[in-house]
Amino acid sequence: MPDLAYLNGDIMPIEKATVPIEDRGYQFGDGVYEYIASYAGRLFMLGAHLDRLERSMGGLDFPPIPRPGIKTAIVDLFERAGYDRAGIYIQITRGVAPRNHAFDPTLSPQVVMTIREINALPENLHRDGITAITVRDIRWGRCDIKTIQLLANSLAKQKALSEGHSDAIFISDQDVVREGTSSNLFIIKGGQLITHPLTPNILPGITRMAIIDICRETGLKIDESFFTTDALYHADEVFLTGTVTEVLPVTQIDGRCIGDGNVGPLTRKLYDGLRQKALAGA
Repeated sequence: MPDLAYLNGDIMPIEKATVPIEDRGYQFGDGVYEYIASYAGRLFMLGAHLDRLERSMGGLDFPPIPRPGIKTAIVDLFERAGYDRAGIYIQITRGVAPRNHAFDPTLSPQVVMTIREINALPENLHRDGITAITVRDIRWGRCDIKTIQLLANSLAKQKALSEGHSDAIFISDQDVVREGTSSNLFIIKGGQLITHPLTPNILPGITRMAIIDICRETGLKIDESFFTTDALYHADEVFLTGTVTEVLPVTQIDGRCIGDGNVGPLTRKLYDGLRQKALAGA
């Protein structure tokens, strides 16, 4: 089955899908997106992703798009592709108009989706962990809106790769640890999980939500609070969470070993718990 695209109501081979050059997403980054994964032929946490998509659109003053129509389009595209383990990228831009910073509130949004099989991360990354660096957070002030404005994220990711690491972790000017370039971040200290609270400075991750739910269901202590790089460096365990990342252990940051430098037991437990939850179709 070829990779497919959805464009404003039509499904086609991905290479056939094009948008006008005056799309505001292309010219201004005036758009939002979501990325939904499936496990064993079932979409995982679709409702939560649609909730966040609606919040993102509202945050940019987009006109609402009826949820049943978007949901039906996602499911139709997924069923047409026929992949068991798929990733669906959804992008909604404000629409097409001659280039002007101001916009016409009556523009019709453009809806684009693509679907591809997910190439799972190499298992050795989950077994052995990754290394990361910290970078100053220069992103715009509304990281809670899942916009397509990802240049700062891309530059930080590329910096990490060019220095031989897997990812970068954003740190504020006040030394507050925020998140990875495309993932949320948790630390574990003394058996307690700590993660940045939901503010405009981080994305409200769907996998983050799932991990917090797992912690509450299993009695693990979880604290949503601010912490500094000192706490990051001296954590017992550190891991990243995301739709494709799932639960990814970080065993070294800025050249410093986290804990004993090995993947910790709680990180492994949460990875297993997430996989069980996903395969159960929760």
